[in-house]
Amino acid sequence: MSNEQQLLDLRARIDELDGQLLQMITTRAELAKAVAAVKGGEATDYYRPEREAQVLRKIISRNRGPLSDEEMARLFREIMSACLALQQPLNVGFLGPEGTFTHAAVQKHFGRSVQALPMGTIDDVFREVEAEACHYGVVPVENSIEGVVNHTLDMFINSPLRICGEVELRIHHHLLGKAANVDGLMRVYGHEQALAQCRRWLNNHLAKAARCPVASNAEAARRASAEPGTAAIAGDAAASIYGLTRIVNNIEDESDNTTRFLIIGHRSTPPSGDDKTTLIFSTPNRPGALYKMLASFAEHGISMMRIESRPSRRGMWDYFFFVDIEGHGRDEGVAEALKELRQRASMLKLLGSYPRAVL
Repeated sequence: MSNEQQLLDLRARIDELDGQLLQMITTRAELAKAVAAVKGGEATDYYRPEREAQVLRKIISRNRGPLSDEEMARLFREIMSACLALQQPLNVGFLGPEGTFTHAAVQKHFGRSVQALPMGTIDDVFREVEAEACHYGVVPVENSIEGVVNHTLDMFINSPLRICGEVELRIHHHLLGKAANVDGLMRVYGHEQALAQCRRWLNNHLAKAARCPVASNAEAARRASAEPGTAAIAGDAAASIYGLTRIVNNIEDESDNTTRFLIIGHRSTPPSGDDKTTLIFSTPNRPGALYKMLASFAEHGISMMRIESRPSRRGMWDYFFFVDIEGHGRDEGVAEALKELRQRASMLKLLGSYPRAVL
C-alpha cells in the first residue's frame, strides 16, 4: 500500500471518529439540559465543583496517552464548561484586566464558556460576589516564590464568602514587545511580582533597561504595544490581546514558579474525596496557646499544609492565623479537630472545604 493510500485510510478513520465524538458530545449536552430541567433554580445550583473535580480525576486516571493528563483535563473541562453554559452561564469576577494570570486561572478552572468579568481590585471581586452580581470570584492567594498575597487573606477576616475551590497555575513569564530582539530596549514594564520573579534574567540581559512596575502584566503589555523601545513581562494571553510577540520565552528565574488562586462564593462545597480545608483562628495571649491549637491536628492525624499569621488590627501584637489542612470539614477526624479548636481558640472561622486543585 502506498503512503498516499495509507494517509487516505487514516484520514477516513479520523473522520469517522470525529463523527462519533460529535454525536457523543451532543448527547452529553442534551443530558446537561435535561439535568437543568429537573433541577431548575440558579446557575450555582448546576455548578458542582466537587462533581467536576471527581470527573476530571477519573478522566486522568483512565488516560493512557499520547495526550498528557493536563491536556486531557483541559479538553474535558471545556466540554463541561460548554454544557454548563447551556443550563445557565456563570458570571465569574476576577482581578483584571483581561490577559492577566488571574484571567488564565478563571479559564483553567471554569473553561471559556463562562462570563469572565474583570475587576480593578481584590476588594472589588469580593464586593461583587458578596452582592451576588457575580456567582463566583477568582483571586490570587500565594506564589511559590514570592509568598502569600496578604490583601486576599485580610479580606477573608470580615467577608461572609467561602472558599469553593482552588487553581494552581504554572507561571511562564515571557519578554513581549514589537522588537525583534532585546537590542535597544530602554524600559521593561511588569507587575512588581513579575519583575521580582525575573530579576536574575533581567540583571543578566537587560541590566541597563529601566524596570517600571505597573498594576498588572496586562497593563504592562498595553504600554509595550504603544511605546517604542519598550517591552513587557507577561503571558501568552496578554500577547494575543495586545498584538505582541515573544522576544524571549520563559524568562522566570525559577522554572517551577506557580501561583495558587482561590474560588470564592456563597455556597459550601460537599466532599469530593480529595479535599482541603482553610480556616482562621486567633489564640488567647498565653504561653503555649498556639502549640495547643496545632496539637489538635496532630492528635487526629491531620496534615497541616500551610500556616500564615496576619495582624488582627484589634490590638498590638494580636494575630490571626490562616491554616490549610488536608481533608474536608465533614471528615470525622477533621470535624473532631475543629470541635477542639473551637473550645481552645478565642476566635475560629471556617473559610471553606473544597476540592484540591486538579493539575
